[in-house]
Amino acid sequence: MKEYFAHETAVIDSDCQIGKATKIWHFSHIMSGCIIGEACNIGQNVVISPNVILGSNVKVQNNVSVYTGVICEDDVFLGPSMVFTNVINPRSHVVRKDEYQQTYVRKGATIGANATIVCGNEIGKYAMIGAGAVITKPVKAYALVIGNPAKQTGWVSINGHKLIFDENNRARCPETGQEYELNNETVYAIPEL
Repeated sequence: MKEYFAHETAVIDSDCQIGKATKIWHFSHIMSGCIIGEACNIGQNVVISPNVILGSNVKVQNNVSVYTGVICEDDVFLGPSMVFTNVINPRSHVVRKDEYQQTYVRKGATIGANATIVCGNEIGKYAMIGAGAVITKPVKAYALVIGNPAKQTGWVSINGHKLIFDENNRARCPETGQEYELNNETVYAIPEL
């Protein structure tokens, strides 16, 4: 007995692993060899390509294609119509399936609506990618990045609030009170989670 929900219009290929309490909505296609964790939400018109790995509690909003080579850790949010790539120099007449590059989206990261993630990059844990941003290089943990090409404009807390660091390079999340330290252009939660 399956322990996940799939809308009747969803297509799920053989040999997929889908975790308990995951929901797969209208017209989505889960392709062979995928691993999808528990309590994920796969919106409508989503494609999860072969061998993609999604951790637990990953939210994939409508109209997203997660291509082969993408690995998302737990608690990742993929906004509506955001885009992953998996080849640096695609050509219709050249087969480059053996050149797919891996893209890592670390725990708790958010990628905003219509953002584009160029393959081969890592999105650090709890990073926040603004809507429409184009990521062409790795993004640090807790970084806030916006624009095309994306540039870092600040830091965010685990709950997604902008962090304002004091003269001692300390900040506090206004929602949770969690403390953060900025050291050598790297942010750490105190204690590190």
